[in-house]
Amino acid sequence: MRRVGGMVWLAWLIAGPTAWAAAFSVAYGLHGLGCELGWPALSLGPVSLQRVAIALPSLAAILLCLVLLARVSTALGPEAGIPRLGLWIGLVATLYTMAPVLVATSC
Repeated sequence: MRRVGGMVWLAWLIAGPTAWAAAFSVAYGLHGLGCELGWPALSLGPVSLQRVAIALPSLAAILLCLVLLARVSTALGPEAGIPRLGLWIGLVATLYTMAPVLVATSC
């Protein structure tokens, strides 16, 4: 088995926190935009457009972390331990920071 290191290993290590940061930034931007444009008053079924707009980046980051968690061992082999931890950190951070946004008042 070949040794994986350098930038590939580093990319796997920061993938989880990067997914969280991207989702948080996009959700934060959409929150401000939605408040300005009146999205909380627009319904998409049982939820407002505002909640859907905030939930989509979060769900994308969660799905990305789960997919990468399933692939990290195959990609890195025995060196997957710490990058796996990084992916878990990104997943838990996304769940922890985005869940309150979906239940609290939005604007």
